[in-house]
Amino acid sequence: MQGEQAAEPKEPSLDPRDRLIQIVETQGLLRDLPEPIQLASGEFSRDFIDGKRALADGVDLKLACQVITEELAERSIDFDVVGGLTMGADQFSHALAVLAGRRWIVVRKQTKGRGTNKRIEGADVREGTRVLLVDDVVTTGGSIREAYEVIRETGAEIVAAVTLVDRGDVASQFFSQLQVPYIPLVTYRDLGIQPVGRGRISA
Repeated sequence: MQGEQAAEPKEPSLDPRDRLIQIVETQGLLRDLPEPIQLASGEFSRDFIDGKRALADGVDLKLACQVITEELAERSIDFDVVGGLTMGADQFSHALAVLAGRRWIVVRKQTKGRGTNKRIEGADVREGTRVLLVDDVVTTGGSIREAYEVIRETGAEIVAAVTLVDRGDVASQFFSQLQVPYIPLVTYRDLGIQPVGRGRISA
């Protein structure tokens, strides 16, 4: 009809993973800092990613966990327990336990020296337990590798390892050698930043 304005075309909505990349980039990435800062791995970079700040909003954390469950479903991977080294894993282990109806664990950086003196808190983990290993931001993979080794000492099976952001290629090589599925939701390529790490497994 004359006088009616044509409807404006709708912009295509981003798929969940692309939305997650956008969230990490806008809320967690500090790019081109004036001076290099030291990362947890000991390396220096002018780019810093704060995974906890990126997903501080519950809606964004829920989205990340939904992306994780979709990635696992595509690979037909199921798990009994989810967790990793504190604090990088904590937000994912708790939220995924709620969303997926599973149990959670936290791997301490060291024993607390009292009480049960355990490094793994939360659910019981033993031989036959299927564990989903999670972490937020991985550089050379030191934290996620430490969590892997602590959990494997119990006899449990690591069915997959998932990270919010992988800043290099070292962790993927580590898990590839172990034949453990490794799923970084966001990579340095997605964010357009320089990789960190030497590109090989350190001794």
